[in-house]
Amino acid sequence: MGFIKAFSGSIGGVFADQWLDYFEPMPHSKTEVIFPAVKKGTNAGRGSNTKGSDNIISNGSKIIVPPNTALVTVQDGRITGCIAEEGGFEYRVDGSASQSIFAGDGIVKSLISQAWDRFKFGGIPSTQQSAFYVYIGEVDNNTFGTQDPIFWDDAFLGSQAGAMVRGSYTLHIQEPMTFILRSGYLQSSNPLFDLQDFDDPFVKTLFDNVLASLTPAFSKFFDDPSKPSTMKTLQSNQLEFTKVLKEAIEENYGWLSNYGIEIGKVNITAIAYNEETAKNYYNAQAMDASILRAEKAGGADAFAKIATSLGVQSAGNNAESFSYMGGINNVTNAGQQPQQSQQQPQSQPQSEAQPQEDPYEKLRKLKGLLDEGIITQEEFDEQKKKLLGV
Repeated sequence: MGFIKAFSGSIGGVFADQWLDYFEPMPHSKTEVIFPAVKKGTNAGRGSNTKGSDNIISNGSKIIVPPNTALVTVQDGRITGCIAEEGGFEYRVDGSASQSIFAGDGIVKSLISQAWDRFKFGGIPSTQQSAFYVYIGEVDNNTFGTQDPIFWDDAFLGSQAGAMVRGSYTLHIQEPMTFILRSGYLQSSNPLFDLQDFDDPFVKTLFDNVLASLTPAFSKFFDDPSKPSTMKTLQSNQLEFTKVLKEAIEENYGWLSNYGIEIGKVNITAIAYNEETAKNYYNAQAMDASILRAEKAGGADAFAKIATSLGVQSAGNNAESFSYMGGINNVTNAGQQPQQSQQQPQSQPQSEAQPQEDPYEKLRKLKGLLDEGIITQEEFDEQKKKLLGV
């Protein structure tokens, strides 16, 4: 008892003439990922009562499986069959060659075979089955946005960072049998399951899981001392961020194992830093730019002038003292002079400052130690971050 393959690929040729009465998917949008089978040209409208008897197949019923869809048959809330390859099939209760599943040679073959071992009916199915389709292509236009800042540890800054984030992601149903059972669709009266229906508890759960996984994903992406990442890195390497977000979701919520679904790809479209993070990123980027300009200018004097300018500008931004390699101290707000000690009369000349080692020389020595393998990249970066006062 099961299905016999009549042909592979799209319906056409002789079958287009012979198969005048067969089942096909109910019309649906791309975000509607579960939908019943309906007879061709009969009650195929979106509002028809297809959860009643219209999607019942019986001995001899012919049914097609379009590309990027899987056919799942159900009896009494239990899975009785699954077809995940494109083609035309006939349901037979007496066919010696009939099969319960057709997984094809695609990437979902092993997952569907494993799921069949878990969900198969276990008894002898009746001659009538309810037939549903699950869309197994990528579903896009899933957007997200945080209402409050998320926070993560940032190796580039050497401190915690915070921002509100907006973006989009695609979803991919990898295992249709698991998804149709876990989604609650079989208990719903709605003939269409829409991933954009946020009134559905299961859809809302998936959305909340994505938001809750952003913090661990950002921490993993940005808190790697061996390769400190910036937002520019994120923009140019969203495939890597997709990987870490997918891992965070699976680790915390088990999407693939529990629901048969996973993230396809992620696109971060907007990031609004909180005030402190914005200042820290400004300082970090300005420091990197100053080092480059000093090297091109050729000498410690040029570097000292750039560092002095950077120190005053940074102090004007964050209203705190900024120290660069010990060479710039006591800078408060831009345009303000350091306050003199109350224990020393203003008319009394200030004692001469202790000579400071050239900051450019310090940086060059550190770079030399890094190149020679005496210190690690992490230690070099840590010293550089100390110059920023973050």
